Amino acid sequence: MLVIKLSPQGEEKIRYPAELSARLENGVMLEASWQHARRDLGYTIFEPGDHFIEYFYSDRWFNIFAIAAATGQRKGWYCNVAVPAQIDAEQVTQIDLLLDVWVAPDGLPLILDEDEFAADLTLTTEQRQGARQGLQDLLALLAARREAFTELSL
Repeated sequence: MLVIKLSPQGEEKIRYPAELSARLENGVMLEASWQHARRDLGYTIFEPGDHFIEYFYSDRWFNIFAIAAATGQRKGWYCNVAVPAQIDAEQVTQIDLLLDVWVAPDGLPLILDEDEFAADLTLTTEQRQGARQGLQDLLALLAARREAFTELSL
């Protein structure tokens, strides 16, 4: 499958191939590997060969990427607050809404880019409301250790 990430204004930011692992009732689970240069984010480092299990939902305002090093060691979960994904047989398209959450292997969440979200004047009222609800729903899934977060070390 092809994954396409769009800005809130609908501009393409990235596209990459991924393998379909499963069709979910409300989305898809894909597998991909980091194919870009090493990227140090401060709280984690993405490196070539990192393995991503990606959950995209057609009815939720977020996606979840479970990330492991090439060795299999869990790095954490990267979550994008985003408009519910458009999913068809060959691709997933999603509008990113700037807010992100990094979840460390111990379950500690770090909310990212709140200032960028607050400052963006192009977001619609629906996008802002959806993003706030998506963030709450995502943090509730994390707190309950459900779905993608069942592997959390405690």
